[in-house]
Order: sequence, then structure tokens, then C-alpha cells
Amino acid sequence: MKLLPRIVFGIAAAFTLFHVASSSVAAFTGVAVLLAVALLCWLLRHRKQLLLALIATPVTAAVTGYLTAVGDTARGVTGDMIGGQAVFGYWALAGMALLGAWMLKEHPGRRGVTVLLADGVLIIASFVGALVPSVAVPIGFLGVLTVLALRGRGIAVLRRRLSACAAFLRRVGTHARTGD
Repeated sequence: MKLLPRIVFGIAAAFTLFHVASSSVAAFTGVAVLLAVALLCWLLRHRKQLLLALIATPVTAAVTGYLTAVGDTARGVTGDMIGGQAVFGYWALAGMALLGAWMLKEHPGRRGVTVLLADGVLIIASFVGALVPSVAVPIGFLGVLTVLALRGRGIAVLRRRLSACAAFLRRVGTHARTGD
């Protein structure tokens, strides 16, 4: 008896999705994408950081594309190649943030939060790009690199290498003054 409401709601949901999907090609595509995303979310329900990153990346791509289109419309430009290149650049940078967070074997923090921060930087860069389109993708690239370096122990490695280099230069300077 406890399964009866689930069965009834499941049949009603399946019928509704079938009815909506059979109305047009666009509706069918939307339902198929919705079902694929729902299946992906259900399969990744125990991997919350990956799920957060995979959901944040397409949202970022959509927002940056929208902001690029708004910037092009505000400037009175229609069908401009620069806007399309900027959107492609944002998508590439969002993918770079997603891959960069999972490339490190021992990531110090939560990888999904790293991707979310990098995507936030991309949205800010796309807002700047709506005003000044030529600097948007370079700002986004430097911002994503900075987030990945800060969240992925890049700064600690750089600091350690710089201190080792400084110690080496001190030793070389000491040996040069003493004549060794």
C-alpha cells in the first residue's frame, strides 16, 4: 500500500512528459535534456562536489552568453563575430575551470567550490565584457588561473620555489664573496 502513491505519481509524470514531448520537436528536445540532466543528477547524488561543478558550468555558459548578447545589443551590434568568439572563450574557460579542479590528485579543498568560484569570476568578466569587449576573455582567463592557483596549492608551491631560489642565490652570493 505504501508504493501505490509512488506508482500513481510515476505513471502520471511519465504520461505528462510523454504528452509534452510529443507536442513538438523543441518540446521533445527539452524533455530529453531534462531527463538526461535528471538522470545525471541521480547518478551523481553521492558526489556532491562534482554535481555542483557540473551544474555550475552550464549555468555560467548561459549567463555569460546572455551578458555577451546584451552587451552586443547595447552597442547596436548585430551578428558580430567578436560576441561569438567571446562566448566561445567563456565556454572554454568554464571547461578549463572544471578540468583544472579535477586535474590535481590532492586538491586541498572542495573541488566544486573551486569551479563555482572560477565560474563566478567568469560571470564578472562577462559583465565587464558587456562594457569593454576586448578585455573580457583575458580578464576571465587570468581570473580562472588565479582561482585555480589559489585553491589548488599553486601559491604554496610558488612560495616554496621562490624561497628555495632565494636561498640558492644567498649561497651563491656567499661563495662568490669568500672566493670558494
